[in-house]
Formats: sequence, C-alpha cells, structure tokens
Amino acid sequence: MLTLAVDTSTITASCAVAENGRILSELNIQYGKTHSQKIIPMIKTVLKMIEKDFTDIDLYAASTGPGSFTGLRIGVVTVKAMAYAHNKPVCAVPTLDALAFSMPDFKGVITPMMDARNNQVYTALYKKENNQLQKLIPETGIHIDEWIEELINQNEDVLVLGDAAPLHLNRMQEILKDRLVSASSQLSFSRASAVALLAEQAYSDNKSMDAFDLTPFYLRKSQAERMQELKSKI
Repeated sequence: MLTLAVDTSTITASCAVAENGRILSELNIQYGKTHSQKIIPMIKTVLKMIEKDFTDIDLYAASTGPGSFTGLRIGVVTVKAMAYAHNKPVCAVPTLDALAFSMPDFKGVITPMMDARNNQVYTALYKKENNQLQKLIPETGIHIDEWIEELINQNEDVLVLGDAAPLHLNRMQEILKDRLVSASSQLSFSRASAVALLAEQAYSDNKSMDAFDLTPFYLRKSQAERMQELKSKI
C-alpha cells in the first residue's frame, strides 16, 4: 500500500510517500509560509523521485492540527482534492501525534510544543515504547507555566520538541533541571514521514474516512473569530 502524506501545519512544508511502514521519499522546506504555492510541486517531486504518480496512491493523509490556521486549511484541502479526484480514502493525523512519533523511543515522557503566542502553547503528553505511541494527556492550549507544573507532577524525564521549545527552554531548564531533554533542531519540526506512518497504522485500525469528512483540528478559535465574538458582546 502506498500512502501520500502532507504536513503544512507550521512554517515547514512537508510531503512524503510511505509503503508498508517504509518511507520511500520525503521533501521538507522551511522557507517562508507560501505553502499554497509549494505543496503541489513538492508532491509531484516526491512521486517523480520514486517513479510513481497519483494513480498509484492507495491512501492519502494530512496533518490536521493544531497549527497555523491557513497552513492547515491548505494541507487539508489539498489532500481532500487529491483523494476525491482518485476516489481514495484519507486519514487524519493530529499534528502533535506526528511530532511525538518522529522521536525515538524514550524512557520518560515526550511533550511536543507548538507556539500559541502570549506564553501559550499547544501541547500534549506521550509515551513512546517499541515504536508505539501512547497519548497520556490529550491536546490542549495552555500557559507554559501551567504546563511546566504538569510536567513536574509526572516525576519522569521529559523530552521536549517543537517550535515552542526554544522559546521556553530556559524557563523549563530552570525548573526541571536534569530531567529535561531537548530534541535537536534537525528533528524538532513537523514531518510528513511521521504523518504517513501514523496514517498507515490508522488505516489498519479501520480509522480511514471519506475525503469529504477530513477537517482541520484548530483546538481554539482564530484571533479574528475571538475578536468578533468580543465585539458582539459590547
């Protein structure tokens, strides 16, 4: 089974093709946020690299959030269109799941963190053993100090990654000290390869869906929506 996955949830645009647990090709670009211009040429490139085309794809997948509102829409709409055009199923993969899954097995807990601004982060908590991911705390938007308190209560080593990690690393190191392990920058970004592999697992667990049912997972409303609600109450 060939799986084509995309991740446009952050500043990184990523696409990959996997076959039965093996990554055949992957392309990542961290340059600007013009995902709408880049993602289709990137997809065509990763397919050409392995001498495949869209008719060979059995399953499509997208990282569905949380993340950039515009980026998520671009990735989801792209995958929906391709899956619908070729009458193929799709799988939705939470962005934080994919970030955690990209890490090696770890004896402690894994916390991917994405910047939600104003000292807020999108995060969750995981265990990864034998290449299997277990979600201990589901996705949440939370102030970094509150999340650090949660990590203290875990009484385990903590592996942190994601675009919010460098922003709060000093604060976390002050409190968690030797319990904190920071992922290298080469690994600490969203990758479609992780999305593809998790999509294969989801498909085997009968968690695929029709293209029309694929939607972004925003976790919280956009700034524009929150401002509009605030104005309506005045």
